[in-house]
Amino acid sequence: QVQLVESGGGLVQAGGSLRLSCAASGSRFSINAMGWYRQAPGKQRELVAVITSGGSINYADSVKGRFTISRDNAKNTVYLQMNSLKPEDTAVYYCNMNRVVLNLRYDYWGQGTQVTVSS
Repeated sequence: QVQLVESGGGLVQAGGSLRLSCAASGSRFSINAMGWYRQAPGKQRELVAVITSGGSINYADSVKGRFTISRDNAKNTVYLQMNSLKPEDTAVYYCNMNRVVLNLRYDYWGQGTQVTVSS
């Protein structure tokens, strides 16, 4: 079965950087879209960034210019480089793998990693 394991979260001061990693197994990694979502306390989970199997990338407006998503298909890993972090970036960050088969979307999630940005 699909497993997604995130790492790289932690506590950082505002203006600092963190790099999240998500290692995937149990699926043909290269054919799936990969994304990062986050959920802050009391808020809904929101998309942060997504990268398709073809390399197309989209970011939430709130992170454009500060975050960079990338993937290494040889290592079955997706990354999220987060720079110029702000306190409002504090959340649990989740790795997502998804694919669409016959118009049905299949989503898989990691366990989440906490990112805390202090002011």
